[in-house]
Amino acid sequence: MTGYTGAPERLGTIALRQGRSLGWAEWGPSDGVPVLLCPGAATSRWLGFGAAVVESLGVRLISVDRPGLGASTPAPGRTFADFAEDMRRFCALRGLGRPLMVGNSQGAPFAFACAAEGIASALAVVSGSDEVAAPWFETALKAELRGLVELAAHDPAGAEELFAGFTAEAMWNMVMDASPECDLAVYRDPGFAADYRRALSEGFAQGAAGYARDTVLAMRRWPFALDEVAVPVDLWYGRQDTGHSPDGGAELAARLPGARHRLVPGIGGALLWTHAEPILTALLAKTGR
Repeated sequence: MTGYTGAPERLGTIALRQGRSLGWAEWGPSDGVPVLLCPGAATSRWLGFGAAVVESLGVRLISVDRPGLGASTPAPGRTFADFAEDMRRFCALRGLGRPLMVGNSQGAPFAFACAAEGIASALAVVSGSDEVAAPWFETALKAELRGLVELAAHDPAGAEELFAGFTAEAMWNMVMDASPECDLAVYRDPGFAADYRRALSEGFAQGAAGYARDTVLAMRRWPFALDEVAVPVDLWYGRQDTGHSPDGGAELAARLPGARHRLVPGIGGALLWTHAEPILTALLAKTGR
């Protein structure tokens, strides 16, 4: 275990309908409060967070590989609604009820999809990828990102083919090249780097098609209405984070009734790992614990 991550305490797969299965990993007490993690881009179930605090907080942290990543069966052409239905089935089969949920980075829109369907009872979005295809961000995006958003909108198959050329090494390099020094202090930690690289290798174990589908879905307009999300939402962003949301989550907060918007100084996209305890503590408070 490092100060940021730790190896899963329990690993497994669970069978869904149509012969598919989902891979999962768990940390913390098996009878703890279920907290379901939607991990970031191309990372597998192997990269959790808060390994040093889940036991003391009584949290049963559960990370699930999205279809085509890690140990989960591919589902070509899947949608956000398909993912939400997978999570509904997963929660039913594992007796999780309506768990708390955390959506990190590219996992954020998938977590929102679950919240919109009432699968989660409360949600923390941490360094969440924003809806960059929304018209109010058109002039805020850098030219390269704007081009990718337009490609995903007008030629999703072409965009998926482009993203399918990514590798675990390319993803690692992209993150390292784009991160501020405060985040690099986390990512260069030997233990974290080893866990992150393993999670990326697992994420790309079946190729890049799963990551490509995730990315096209995240980069297009989201098909769910955020103003109709009826569960409590906390939005967490680091003030040094320039990559996940053009406005640090301000527009997201305005679209989510009653959302709490938290801007944390001194950190960027590594916020999930540096502030695991307050994130989980605030989430647990939604249950009265």
